[in-house]
Amino acid sequence: MAQGYEQRQSAVPTKRYVQYLEISDNPALLAEYRKWHSEAYHWKEIRDGIRAVGILEMEIYLTGNHLTMIVDVPADFDWQKAMNQLADQPRQAEWEAFVAKFQNCVADARSDEKWTPMERIFRLYE
Repeated sequence: MAQGYEQRQSAVPTKRYVQYLEISDNPALLAEYRKWHSEAYHWKEIRDGIRAVGILEMEIYLTGNHLTMIVDVPADFDWQKAMNQLADQPRQAEWEAFVAKFQNCVADARSDEKWTPMERIFRLYE
């Protein structure tokens, strides 16, 4: 992590959403959750669905059993409309049910029902 993480640049004005979720603190489940989010094991349909609803970039960070998701979208993005569309994307409901066993949430919850929006309290002001 001392090297930092590369960021994609967007050709359009963007805004960012940051969300939080707790997952199991069981080491075996944490390892499996990491695996299913890796490039080698992620479900292509989920990535395609995320892109189809207009999300430009999505990153998930883990510390202990706490996840932080960062979502970059076009400035005119409608979050609720996109989440409704995402729920109908191929295999999305199947994915949500699959990952629920790792997450501290209701088993049949949609993505936007699991993740808690976070409030930004600081930025490098001008």
